[in-house]
Amino acid sequence: MLNRDQKKFYKENGYLLVENALSNEQLTTMQKITYDWIESSRTVTESDDFFDLDQGHSKEQPKLTRLKLPHKADIYFWEVLKNSKITSVLIDLLGPNTLLQTSKLNTKAPGGGAAVEWHQDWAFYPHSNDDVLAFGVLLEDVTEDNGPLMVIPKSHKGPILSHFSNGLFCGAIDPEDPNFQIEKAVKLVGKAGDMTVHHARTLHGSAPNISTRSRMILFYECNAVDAWPLLGASSYIHSLGQKKFWKDLEERLITGELSTSPRMDNVPVSMPLPTPEKAGSIFELQKSGGAKSAFK
Repeated sequence: MLNRDQKKFYKENGYLLVENALSNEQLTTMQKITYDWIESSRTVTESDDFFDLDQGHSKEQPKLTRLKLPHKADIYFWEVLKNSKITSVLIDLLGPNTLLQTSKLNTKAPGGGAAVEWHQDWAFYPHSNDDVLAFGVLLEDVTEDNGPLMVIPKSHKGPILSHFSNGLFCGAIDPEDPNFQIEKAVKLVGKAGDMTVHHARTLHGSAPNISTRSRMILFYECNAVDAWPLLGASSYIHSLGQKKFWKDLEERLITGELSTSPRMDNVPVSMPLPTPEKAGSIFELQKSGGAKSAFK
């Protein structure tokens, strides 16, 4: 799927934009499922295990920040990940044996859909090596004014910046950190059906949606099977026990085979502890943790 230049660009810059990652049929089906979910949220009054509500959400005007684990809510999202152009890109970048860590569908509503403050995914879930990435599948056109994903090129080769505020993990960097070079930010815009890729250590964030159009991006966070999560990272898996953990791994296997031999690389690690009392989604974590905004 990816040519030599694309692979080289990702390795050097820590991000990539892949055009036409979805077929027209896949895009149309995923859009319909998502629109139906948003419609059903009209009767929801509080965030729950599936819906993350944005400020101003109502029956008359549904506004969501996120739909959680869409691949579990509808098997079609899992099938596309396992058998599509997305799968080919995954193998190109991580090798033949890959796992899904989690999925989420960020649904920025028009006229102020919530920002995601600048952060590195690696700060949330360090592993034994950093063959970890996130795909952002554009389910609608993403333009400069509806809250596109922004990245800092080559930041995946640098340090893990502090994601703490007042001694608590807040899930965002301080925009005044001297290592945060906002002037280098790149906006990843594209057409519905395109896909962004960013390395787990790449600095990224997204501004509020100030347009009159919604912005839906489906994120698949994936890793090589020999990249094992470290104890203390924010994950449900540490509470499962050995038998349930192995079964969970089997259920999240995308391609290839599992491995019981973690690959240990010399990578920078900072554990996301301690956390504030409210630390559910990244939106809640950044708000309750007192993260400073770079989007004022």
